[in-house]
Amino acid sequence: MALKLIQRIPFRIRCYPVGSVRPLSTSSQSLCVTCLCTSAGRCIRIRGCRKLLQDSVTRSLTTIVREPAFITSSSVGIHRDSVPRFCLTQLHRPTAIEEQSFLHRLETCSSSRQVFRLLRSVEIMSDTMAAAALHRVADLEQEGGALNNPTVLEEATIRALCFQLEQDSGRLTDAGLVSALLACTRLYLDPWSTLMVRLMSESQARLDRGEMTIGELCTLGQAMLAIEGPGSVMLEQLMEQIQRQELSNWSLADLVAVYRLLQGGVGVDGKYRDLLNAMHSHTVTVTSRMDPAAVSGVLGALVTLNQMQAMPLVINLCKQAVRHVPHFTDEELTHVLGALMHFGHSDHYFMEAMEKYVPTVAFTSHPETITKVMQFFGRRNILSPPVFDAIAESFVYRADDYSTSQVARQIMAFGKLGYLPPNAGQVFGKVETILHTRFSHFQPRTLLNLLHACTLVERFPVNFVSKVFSSYFLQQLQEQGMGIDRAVLAELTQLYMTVKLECPFYEGPKLLPKYCVKSFLMSGRSLETPVDPHLYNSVKTGLVDLLGDRSYFGSKVLTPYCYTLDVEIKLDEEGYVLPASQTDDVYKRIALCIDGQKRFTSNLRQLLGKEAIKQRHLRLLGYEVVQIPYFEFEKLQSKTSMVEYLHQKIFPHTYRLSW
Repeated sequence: MALKLIQRIPFRIRCYPVGSVRPLSTSSQSLCVTCLCTSAGRCIRIRGCRKLLQDSVTRSLTTIVREPAFITSSSVGIHRDSVPRFCLTQLHRPTAIEEQSFLHRLETCSSSRQVFRLLRSVEIMSDTMAAAALHRVADLEQEGGALNNPTVLEEATIRALCFQLEQDSGRLTDAGLVSALLACTRLYLDPWSTLMVRLMSESQARLDRGEMTIGELCTLGQAMLAIEGPGSVMLEQLMEQIQRQELSNWSLADLVAVYRLLQGGVGVDGKYRDLLNAMHSHTVTVTSRMDPAAVSGVLGALVTLNQMQAMPLVINLCKQAVRHVPHFTDEELTHVLGALMHFGHSDHYFMEAMEKYVPTVAFTSHPETITKVMQFFGRRNILSPPVFDAIAESFVYRADDYSTSQVARQIMAFGKLGYLPPNAGQVFGKVETILHTRFSHFQPRTLLNLLHACTLVERFPVNFVSKVFSSYFLQQLQEQGMGIDRAVLAELTQLYMTVKLECPFYEGPKLLPKYCVKSFLMSGRSLETPVDPHLYNSVKTGLVDLLGDRSYFGSKVLTPYCYTLDVEIKLDEEGYVLPASQTDDVYKRIALCIDGQKRFTSNLRQLLGKEAIKQRHLRLLGYEVVQIPYFEFEKLQSKTSMVEYLHQKIFPHTYRLSW
């Protein structure tokens, strides 16, 4: 991978401060003490450095030299001075407690300056600690595939640290070496700089020895993915070494590390399928010991690698996630919810844990995490009033900080489940305010989804709907030379039908016929749920007995209004049933909605938003809508009880005739 950052700053990464300044000889030349010296002896001036020494003494930067007995490969000593200088020493190696304390302090740093201040305050640190410091700088500075502030690499502290890693790459531990290399890739250093070349060369030498642990191999693999991509020869070599090691001997950290490596690009296109399957089988047996980070990491990898055959593992991970719901970070919980949506899985106990946890963090969690929660409940058709009410309340206060996509996705969940929270007036008032102030910020399809979701719960943003039907907006909806997706056309059609039926005062633009669909029932993202075949057949049998013949009702009738009726019964003016084929003298039409489980939320007996709007529109179009819900009809045990039930539903004010 070609890393471009180095071209934007006035130094090459092999140039670092390397020691104390001391007079070597007299000369008429002057050198700025804040300039840095390369290993070749050339002075490279740091940006902003202007002052030159006025004396006639030539000075150079050199490393501090200690006795040979102090030289080792596992620690870096920092010498307090105005310019930090590092040397490798064997004395005062940090203890495990000291190293953990340093890493904890490092995690609390909220800026690169704090990291540099911490580095200058530490007496002794190991090479892995030095690499961790570089990783923390990358964490703080990375933004959108680049560094937010590239000049951070000009800081004397980080240059001195990198110079010592370059000079002593051969004496670093395996863990320190590969971690430092990965940190350099995250800082987008030039792969042809002296530092990177030396670290890669030394890594190749260590790899050839075949003594690296699984974790170290994975760290090296992540670095080589960043530098050379999935086709790296070193990647293939280290993957061979990973596959030779016995899975039963891997630690949980090793398992997660290999999953992440495969997720990063090594395992795409079906590569290492046998290794993955073996890992899935082994991981199922150890999920009960996984911490939140491990559960989230493995689920994220399974999504990226699209391991649909690993459902037993997904189910086990979901069970383990129940224990960790209060302990997930926002990012981890976002990954878990995304994975469960991807695999179409949910767990009753997981839902209960979420219902207890989400209301406590609705005002503090990251906007994307809250949005993912709403998406998850919406995708799984789970209506949880405690969760939805808490998020609705937080929406009123936090929506100004949400992106337009996050606003739309949260409201879409309310629309899909057909749920209005207690503070619906405030919520949709906030939506209208956002539309007023940020209308131009919405992507066309995001805006359409938002407006359509509002109509599902009988909220009609008429002032903005008129803009959707303009020729300019419709052109924006066009895909590159492919026209508008049929599902998008269906939303447009239903949105237009809604404003015409439910907003009689609407006088805006019309939707041209070429943008209208003829049926809302389609595969994929359908605006109607197909009738349940088993339930339909049971109702059909009862209707034949009730009406006397199959010819007296129509099935799956497509109306001129794009909706498909499960059953249609026609009556004349005197209330007699007409044959389904008759078109004249029809006084009343009865639409039977045979509502199976998929037309309701999965946990409560509430119609989904798309089914509620269908029945609402049919009534406005003149149909008498009769709902036959599954939970009522399935209780009936005999044919007689079924016929009596249908008679009471369809003809509640007439006596039943016996055929």
